[in-house]
Amino acid sequence: GGGDGGGEATAPPPAPSAPMTEEELNDKPKRIYRYFKSLVRQWEDDLARRPDDVRRTAAGKNETKTLKQCRDYIRPLFQLCKRRELADDLQSHLFRIVTECEAGEFVRAHDAYMDVAIGRAAWPIGVTMVGIHARSGRAKIESSNVAHVMNSESQRKYLTSVKRLMSYAQRKRPDVHPSKKVMNL
Repeated sequence: GGGDGGGEATAPPPAPSAPMTEEELNDKPKRIYRYFKSLVRQWEDDLARRPDDVRRTAAGKNETKTLKQCRDYIRPLFQLCKRRELADDLQSHLFRIVTECEAGEFVRAHDAYMDVAIGRAAWPIGVTMVGIHARSGRAKIESSNVAHVMNSESQRKYLTSVKRLMSYAQRKRPDVHPSKKVMNL
């Protein structure tokens, strides 16, 4: 049986810097998957290169735990991308995050993240039903434009990982002007 890990015949995955074809550039699930997967790998490599004394500190252990949690939480997103089952609205927001991050536009990427995480829905504050009669407008506020992140636990988790990877990507880009970065992450 296979699975012994000795398959030298498989080619290594293309480097993130490898030029993509026009078709690949427009393949949203593939771009989303490749971008975030490459960030996870870079982060793993960075942590692996740390000296032992840094790894053993509380901060070092915390960063390792954060990466592991991020990797676990983002797995469902990777599976959705591979199976091409990512909801269209979620896919378009994530694709915008990827393209803005790649361009070094982290403030715009953060805006796209906020759109997907909390949405642009009206946030009614206070008492919603004062009278005894139901008002037609109330149902719309409560049902439409509900933030995606509230839909499922797994979605909340992988969006948290997306944000962590966005922050990591921003730290790895000293070439980007501070005005294009989201500070105090």
